[in-house]
Amino acid sequence: MPDDTSLTTDTDNLLYLMLAQPDRIQAMNISVMKKILKSGCKPLIITVNQPQKVLAKIYAKEGIGPDQYYVIDAVTQYSGGACSPGPRVKYVNSPANLTDLGIAITELIKEIPDQKKCIVFDSVSMLLIHIPTATASRFLHFVVNKLKLSDISGIFLCVDKGLDPVVLSQMSAFVDRIVDFDVTDHS
Repeated sequence: MPDDTSLTTDTDNLLYLMLAQPDRIQAMNISVMKKILKSGCKPLIITVNQPQKVLAKIYAKEGIGPDQYYVIDAVTQYSGGACSPGPRVKYVNSPANLTDLGIAITELIKEIPDQKKCIVFDSVSMLLIHIPTATASRFLHFVVNKLKLSDISGIFLCVDKGLDPVVLSQMSAFVDRIVDFDVTDHS
């Protein structure tokens, strides 16, 4: 599999499945965000892994400000946290609420100014904790086709070996490239 140097969002509308070991997921997320921003893309992060508030702190430590990205947070309400309203954040009450998640994706894609857009789905692995495999596959297929129809790049982050083999096989058919984050030293 190619390393993340094959991740190009500035000239294509490709869809990527990026894999990393569990202890490298956060590093992969940060690396992907920096590369997206450097390319001039405006990212929309769909987080089913960490609350937006936590993600914002992680990004801030890396020099990524909240004005540089949009977020759909499906974790905060589910975990009983307080939702801080903002123009670049939409909250969904649970990662399992795929209807609201789909609506939020559609709405925020429309709200992002007409520049190069990119979606980062922060954890396919975590989504599978909340919903059955077949449901996850259908939802991810919906998201992939929405991105293709909208000419938007998409990056799906996942724990290597954290996917059901059936979902991995299906995701492999949905995306244009599979990237193994761990094949390159990113320190």
